[in-house]
This record gives sequence, C-alpha cells and structure tokens, in this order.
Amino acid sequence: MSDESTPWMRLLRELFGDDAEMALEELKRMGMDPEALAATSGMAASPAMMEHVLGQIRALVAQSAGEDVNWALAHDVARGVAAQGGDPTVSAAQASAHRAAVSRAELWLDAATDFDPSRLEPRVWSRAEWVEATLPVWRTLAGPVAVSVSRALTGILRGELDRDDALGDEVRGGIDPAGLISSVSPTVCGMHMGQAAGGMAREAFGVTDLGIPLLDEARVVMVPSAIAEFADGLGIDEDQVRSYLALREAAHVRLFQASPWLPGQLHGLVERYAQGITIDLEALEDAVRDAGMGDPAKLQQALNRGIFASHHTAEQKETLERIETLLALIEGWVDDVTVRAAAPHLPEIGALREMMRRRRATGGPAEDTFANLLSLELRPRRMRDAAALWALLASRIGPEGRDGVWSHPDLLPTSDDLASYAAWVDAYVARGEGASDEVDRELERLLGGDEEPPTS
Repeated sequence: MSDESTPWMRLLRELFGDDAEMALEELKRMGMDPEALAATSGMAASPAMMEHVLGQIRALVAQSAGEDVNWALAHDVARGVAAQGGDPTVSAAQASAHRAAVSRAELWLDAATDFDPSRLEPRVWSRAEWVEATLPVWRTLAGPVAVSVSRALTGILRGELDRDDALGDEVRGGIDPAGLISSVSPTVCGMHMGQAAGGMAREAFGVTDLGIPLLDEARVVMVPSAIAEFADGLGIDEDQVRSYLALREAAHVRLFQASPWLPGQLHGLVERYAQGITIDLEALEDAVRDAGMGDPAKLQQALNRGIFASHHTAEQKETLERIETLLALIEGWVDDVTVRAAAPHLPEIGALREMMRRRRATGGPAEDTFANLLSLELRPRRMRDAAALWALLASRIGPEGRDGVWSHPDLLPTSDDLASYAAWVDAYVARGEGASDEVDRELERLLGGDEEPPTS
C-alpha cells in the first residue's frame, strides 16, 4: 500500500509510524474503514476536501492529547451551533437601538429600586461574541461533570475493546488497540459541551437568562438576533419587547452587583451539586453499545439518554432545594421590579410578563441540555410565589425595605417560607417594626426623656 496513493495512510503514518498498516486494520475491525467512508461521501474525488478532513483529524488528535475534555473542540462546536441559520455581525444601527433600550431601562428602574446600575458600558453582541465571553464560566460550571463523564466513557470503550479482542490488554504489533480511541472520549465530551453552549447562545437574550450570571463582571448584555426572533410573531411592537428584555437584564445585573455574595453562592451551590453527581455506568454502557464506538457524533447524542444516576444523596437534595429556591427568589424579585418599572411605559407589560413566565416554566433546548449535562433543573418552580412575596413586602415596607432582604443570605426566605409567603412577610415586618421600636426607646432614654433615676 503506497503512502502517496492513500491519504489515510499518510495520516496514520504521521500518527503511528511503521505501525500504520496495523492501525488501519484495527480501525476496520472497530467498524471504521476510512477508505470506504471517503468513497461513500465523495471525499475521495475531492483532494481539497480530503486534505481538509485529514487536517481536522490531526487537530482533534493533537487537541485531545492529555485532556479529559477537548475544550478547543467545545469552543469550535459552540461557535458552529451558534451560527446555524446565520449570525450576522451587529450593525451600528442595531447596537444603537439596543443601547438606547438599556438607557431607558436604567432610568425606569431608578423609580423601582435603589440598587445602582452597572458602572460598566453595556454590550450588544452577536451569538459568536456571546460564546466567546461566556464559555469560561460555562466551563467552570459544567466542566467537572464533563470530566467525570469522559473518564467513565473511556473506561467503557476500553472494556468494549477488551471484550471484542481475544488479546485483551496485550498489544498487537506494538499497538495498543485502546490507544486508537484515546481521543474519542475527549472528543465526544467536547462536542457535548459545545452543543450545550451553542444551544444557549442561540436563545440567550443576555447573560442572565438562566438566573445564573455567565460573566465574571456585572455588565448588561443584549443579543439582537435572539431578541428579534423572540419578538417575531408575538404581535407586539419589537421596541416594547426590546425594552422589556433590557429591563430584565438590567434588573438582574443590578441585583448581582448590589449583592456581591450572590453570584459566588450560586456558582458554589452548582459546583457542590455537580461534585456529588454519579454516573449510571449501565445506562452509559447501553448507550455506547447502541451508538457504536466508531461514530463520535452518535456517541455524543447518546449522552442525552439520562446517563446520570436517578437517586440523589441527602446532601444533594438539600443543595438542589437551595438552588431552586435561590433562583426562584431572584426571578421573582426581577419580575416584581420589572413590572413596577415598566407599568407606566409599556402598554403590553402584562402580555410580555406572562410570555416570559411561560418561557421560564417550559424552558428551551439550552436549559434541557444543561439538565442533561448536570442532571440539574435550572427552572425555578416557585417563581410566582416569590414574585408575590416581593410584591407584598414592597407594599408593606416599601421598595427600600424589600431590597434590604438581599443584604445578607441569612435574611432570605427558605423553601418552606415560600410555601406560606404571606406569613413570612408578616413575621419579617414584625421583626423590623420591633427592632425599630427598640431603637426609638433607646434613643429617647439616652436623650433624657425616659432616663431612670439612679438607684442608691
């Protein structure tokens, strides 16, 4: 077999040297015949396409070396998914319109909360720019689980090879058969991570849609492509939709900036939950067997089948409840503040509010993918109760008193409190009034009004 006449052999010779022929035989035994695939796809007739594919294979192998997850591939896949259907650069007119919407939103929010606006200039991004900016936080949140999945997948693939190969762990002709798939698990998990991030990029209006900030800085971000698609078909003027979404994004950012402990606590809870996740090896093994070892794309799709153990530890259940409660409180506060700020200005605020509530309740492809990655439900289940709690609290003690609850995590209501939020508000207001009366009495005593005579 001539290196010059067989492009695959040139690639294998680069990777395996004198053992290239045996490597090709091993690939065929695993169900991957490169020459047959090239002939079927028409690549054999296109030298340029063939070289492009070979170059990508070289890059995949190089990128995956020593990694559990191919993060470079995750980045590339995310960019590709985000660009599906087109991802034009944000025009100057679009940027101007969205920045104006943010400016209006900040003015309106000043009347609804004392939390300060972000000091950072708002950004108007394409989906590709969204991917570039948010992938580092995304990697921090989902990375540990992706690594665990990759290691488990590698073990199962090696086990499949051992069952198929009478030689077991022995090497054949100087080649470890498992070495041929050493890049499969990092590639599969990189593809999976990229699909998730790209899916989020396609539907994100900003960087706070999930209630978890995806930037390390408190900055308002808007994505015109996603906003235009959401507005299309609603029967509501796009400028109103843009203003409403700018209000929500800016309100989230104000809250995260005013409560600097909040983003860290959210990220910490998600990471703690992820550390306790266990993988259902039997389910993963069934998925691998059905998909076959020779197609990373099918393996990546197989990871959506529910490969995580269905049971949670007591600690995980507690952490999950805290995450859901915190997300509900965040979304409920944003909902209440946004409605108060928008009511004098947006005639369709009622319809927009209900549409957003339904969107949050049902979720989307990105949220579903995140659930697959972390076995974690990110949709707050008690947002309506939380919104009612914040509205009742504001009516009793005003917006300043409402927002004061965010000054410390210990002041926030628990999951049980949300179930009977009116009682919690009564108790919170009573505690505040009791403290106020005690302060007034102490001041009066110090000023001499109620000073008791010294005892002899």
